[in-house]
Amino acid sequence: MNNTLAVYPGSFDPVTFGHIDIIERASRLYPNLIVAVLGNSAKKSCFSLEERTDMLRAVLGNKKGIEVDSFDGLLVTYMRNKRANILVRGLRAISDFEYEFQMALFNKSLDDNIETVFLMSRAEYSYVSSRLIKEIAVHGGDISSFVPHIVVEKVHEKLQFN
Repeated sequence: MNNTLAVYPGSFDPVTFGHIDIIERASRLYPNLIVAVLGNSAKKSCFSLEERTDMLRAVLGNKKGIEVDSFDGLLVTYMRNKRANILVRGLRAISDFEYEFQMALFNKSLDDNIETVFLMSRAEYSYVSSRLIKEIAVHGGDISSFVPHIVVEKVHEKLQFN
């Protein structure tokens, strides 16, 4: 296993400034970070796996030590295949902790080598979620203070076709 390689998984539907903050902070802690976009077919996503991955790559550019990848299936299997054992998760509120704590215990029971590291959201992002971004946009609200400009454009394009 590789203690310098961390994985930050998520659906990123779409990526927000809160996600980007966690990515940037995690990349300072771990020299190699994989931002892993989950292709969960059970979860109804607004954007396809490819669109979400492309948005992240566009937003993050070629930042040193950060790789954007995608996967489907169990996270622990993905991490084993990447030889990573550090799992990064962001927490916005106590309600996130309850879910994330349960997931960390499940992941640990599936693979004892996996260590979950929680990073607290900055206060200004603690209420931002991808779900709310889409809801605001559907009703014509301004989302530009919550997501990068390219994501604003992609959200507006997507909603015009729905």
